[in-house]
Amino acid sequence: VVYEQEGVFIHSSCGKNDDQDSLIAGILRVIEKENEVVVDWRPLDETLDTSNILCAGKDSSSVVEWTQTPKEKCSRGADRPSSYEAEWDMVTTVSFKKKPHSNGDATTHANGESKWSFLFSLTDLKSIKQNKEGMGWSYLVFCLKDDVKLPALHFHHGDSKPLIKCLEKHVALNESPHDERVLLVKTQKSLSQSFENLFDEPSYGLLQKWKKDPYIVTMGKFSKVTNYIVGSLRSSDPSNQRRPPSEMADFLNDTIPGLKINQQEEPGFEVITRIDLGKQPEVSRREPVSAEEWTKNMDSEGRILDVDYIKRLIFKGGLCHTLRKEAWKFLLGYFPWNSSKEERANLQKRKTDEYFRMKLQWKSVSEEQEKRNSRLRDYRSLIEKDVNRTDRTNKFYEGEDNPGLILLHDILMTYCMYDFDLGYVQGMSDLLSPVLYVMENEVDAFWCFVSYMDQMHQNFEEQMQGMKTQLIQLSHLLRLLDSGFCSYLESQDSGYLYFCFRWLLIRFKREFSFQDILRLWEVMWTELPCQNFHLLLCCAILESEKQQIMDKHYGFNEILKHINELSMKIDVEYILCKAEAISMQMMNCKELPQTVSEILGIENSSVTPDSDTGEDESGAELSCPTSLYQSISTPVIAANGTRDGAQQMAETQSLTPA
Repeated sequence: VVYEQEGVFIHSSCGKNDDQDSLIAGILRVIEKENEVVVDWRPLDETLDTSNILCAGKDSSSVVEWTQTPKEKCSRGADRPSSYEAEWDMVTTVSFKKKPHSNGDATTHANGESKWSFLFSLTDLKSIKQNKEGMGWSYLVFCLKDDVKLPALHFHHGDSKPLIKCLEKHVALNESPHDERVLLVKTQKSLSQSFENLFDEPSYGLLQKWKKDPYIVTMGKFSKVTNYIVGSLRSSDPSNQRRPPSEMADFLNDTIPGLKINQQEEPGFEVITRIDLGKQPEVSRREPVSAEEWTKNMDSEGRILDVDYIKRLIFKGGLCHTLRKEAWKFLLGYFPWNSSKEERANLQKRKTDEYFRMKLQWKSVSEEQEKRNSRLRDYRSLIEKDVNRTDRTNKFYEGEDNPGLILLHDILMTYCMYDFDLGYVQGMSDLLSPVLYVMENEVDAFWCFVSYMDQMHQNFEEQMQGMKTQLIQLSHLLRLLDSGFCSYLESQDSGYLYFCFRWLLIRFKREFSFQDILRLWEVMWTELPCQNFHLLLCCAILESEKQQIMDKHYGFNEILKHINELSMKIDVEYILCKAEAISMQMMNCKELPQTVSEILGIENSSVTPDSDTGEDESGAELSCPTSLYQSISTPVIAANGTRDGAQQMAETQSLTPA
């Protein structure tokens, strides 16, 4: 509870005598919950049973519906004095009503408690109206985003200023230009909350929630896509169904600093010189590496004889499950590839001692000490919460008091001691879970996880440098692969590929089945056939869905919903074949742009320079400058595209209308 005030009254005029208000005393609270802040008012005589709270909202999961009955509409005070505040009168025309499936009276609780209790999330708040100073005791009215006004709250003890100050810590409030008494909740560029309820909330939840913690959001309610998102990012005016590109660029730049989007719109023409990558070759995969193949490639002291050969086998077919416990330690870098069996045993002994020393550090912290260590408390709280919902359908983690859950918890807590600056960020439990499942050993799982986190560290850093870079790189690759598809995505405000955020953050962990993710990860860990192969996996998935997205003219909402619903439906072997074919296409290209060559780590003496962009990779524009494709002179026209960098070519090349 971050704010609490007694003596906050509702002046109800629902009684028989319309000229006299009935005063209902209550307590007003602002409560910080896990991923939201709520405002809660209830009468003093109401019990603390939260099942009795009536929530104003249209969502089907609400406890009640906010209704206006025909009888109440008729009693609206048309004959009331004009000086009477409309908000005071509103309580006579709006009442809370239980949902049909509830028992009890339509306008009161079944147990006779007050019908006036309400609770709402700040993400649903549209505006606050206050009375003028010097006009009696202070009061204010909350208006929600569906234009429903809550009963006026009157502050008989003190005033409403402390409440406003408290709310301003969580939402941006600006005075209305039309009425100085009204404070409007600023939505555009006010990306101050996370992306988690983005699919539940009727208005702007998508953008408001990402900046605070995109990790929580992406891990959270990604599955709850509804049509609300249309209203979230598009104007309600049918004549303006697309937000200005500059505005879309602004909110994304606010969300991920340094992620620049080229949105200089000049409809009709775009000169792009497309590079012909040729036809994608046919690619096949082999059976998983067997224990016999693995053993044959070791000498008498247990050293791997041909590291490159064994990596190629793993890339083409993965590993049989019995090999994973040993082979993953090499793939993740816990065991050196050139180490002998004896050297590995000595390494494990040293690492075991080191692990338990770090584990003892947090285990030995007393409750009194932890009370004075907020960071450790926060890490522990978040870890306990995440562990209880990580892969609980897997037999290794299902049930109560599961030893797998205890190990998951202890390893993550110990990692906080290993890297206290990073600590724990939501999503890391997803990366550890398969590793622990394969290792079946606390110490080995920890050090393999440490090695994996060395690769993934930038994904979880506060500045999101890793995520920013990968989104930019993915856009370069996808535009080279299919510029027409990129242009279509941009026309639907989806060119910045935000829907790939979760794929990249936790390496497809939530997109494939548990067994498929074991196969996918071990293939990626070979670092073959090029750098950033995971970005080509993204390209392969998107290219596979391109036809449906474009043929059915999917818009912003439909693209997001469609990509989200691919989870657990993607064929891992097909996508691996397709991504490998794409890599072969690009490596065989004689005119490969330099930017793409650098992303994939391909040494190619025939790469096309793209110095005209004026920016390096870290500041590259997401919609890839057209100069990237100017090595071939055939002009290609893309609808709704840009002419950035193309005007100088217009003098020597003919422009064809889109």
